[in-house]
Amino acid sequence: MTSNHKGTHFFDTRFGRITALKENGIIKARSIRYALSERFQKPVPVDSFSEFAFPDKVPVCPQKLSPLVEKMIAPTPVDNFEPDESTQYLSIYRSENTIENKKLPVVVWIHGGSHEIGCGDLPTADPTEWVREQEIIVVTVSYRLGLFGFLGGNERRPPNLGLFDIIEALRWINNYIADFGGDTENITLFGQSSGGDAIAHLMISEDVDGLFQRVIIQSAPLGLRHKRQNMSAEFLKKTETLKDEADIFKMMDNYKKYVPSVMKYGLKAAMPFGTQYGFPPLCNEEEAIERWKENAKKYDVLIGLNNNETAFYLKTSEALNKYFGKGWGLKIMDKTVETTTEFIYGNPAKQFAQNLADSGGNVYLFRIHSQLKENQIGAPHCIDLPLIFGNEEAWKRSALLKDIPWKNIHENGQKLRALWAEFAQTGNIADESERPEILRLQKL
Repeated sequence: MTSNHKGTHFFDTRFGRITALKENGIIKARSIRYALSERFQKPVPVDSFSEFAFPDKVPVCPQKLSPLVEKMIAPTPVDNFEPDESTQYLSIYRSENTIENKKLPVVVWIHGGSHEIGCGDLPTADPTEWVREQEIIVVTVSYRLGLFGFLGGNERRPPNLGLFDIIEALRWINNYIADFGGDTENITLFGQSSGGDAIAHLMISEDVDGLFQRVIIQSAPLGLRHKRQNMSAEFLKKTETLKDEADIFKMMDNYKKYVPSVMKYGLKAAMPFGTQYGFPPLCNEEEAIERWKENAKKYDVLIGLNNNETAFYLKTSEALNKYFGKGWGLKIMDKTVETTTEFIYGNPAKQFAQNLADSGGNVYLFRIHSQLKENQIGAPHCIDLPLIFGNEEAWKRSALLKDIPWKNIHENGQKLRALWAEFAQTGNIADESERPEILRLQKL
């Protein structure tokens, strides 16, 4: 490992020489390709580079921007991104000031976005602040999404390709992260929303033994995982005309016409892409719970949610607020948020955690609340992101935080980051460790 002039760092690894940026005490090796793929084919690992420099733009899986995400979280810096169907890239963040030869715990970030949007390198999930505060390495992973990664059902269009991408990234991390100062015996997967759903299913996937030791699952929509086969088959059939389309932008414009109906399939159609049981690397759906129980002792688990998850979708709707924004309408809205949050996130997380604990697993269950009376939206989906990642500049235009002082986010977030880093280091959270006031945490 050698250093060059200020602003640049070189990692001489078994994978090859990798150029990284040094900025404010943090070393960032961005957009390292860990695998390659053809359309609708499994990823093929990239074995080595003689010398690797990051691309000028961040590679992302082709996707349609979400107006809700653009409004509530932040506008996507599209000029900084480059669409790439073969989206197998990862980035590595670590402190410049680490003790020589010390092995650091590794946190692998699996982003959310309904298995349809996002990437590993969004400014709103930049782990710089977390890495600066805690002695950890964070690896962010990009993988195939939507039509390319989470829809399939036959030999020509296999399902679960996004899961296979993540597994390939984990193999790369196990092979090379020691060259960056990481501990291959101390790897924690951390995912939010559909990223948490992916992690839960990686716990019962084939050929993952030894690739990770702990998981942090935040706001996983596990209540939408059931009986998706008919919906996925219909979606697959209707998008058959798009499978050979050369113009990826045309694919993105057209697939929305075929998204399954919520009226026909219920709430699960709100996340039309997803992990599919009965196809590699997953078991049949009816076997899943027993598989989780069988694997309970393999992984330390920290799982939880935000108290008002679905307020992100319901209380931000201008159409709904027109009728349910005050008086009895607001009471109906609050009850709907409570009911749907428990159905999609709360009860499934509690049952998931209890099943593992009853089977001998080391399991923590948490819930994030809002303490601000003036914050009418409460603690909705994605409120955990600024708490974990900080980065005030990236969140300054977020409608999600418009009633929340950044001081509140920073003070609670700093404590939460310390707890999650403690779990990543040891698999436990000590009783005497300071909790933020917004957190309810219990060991089962």
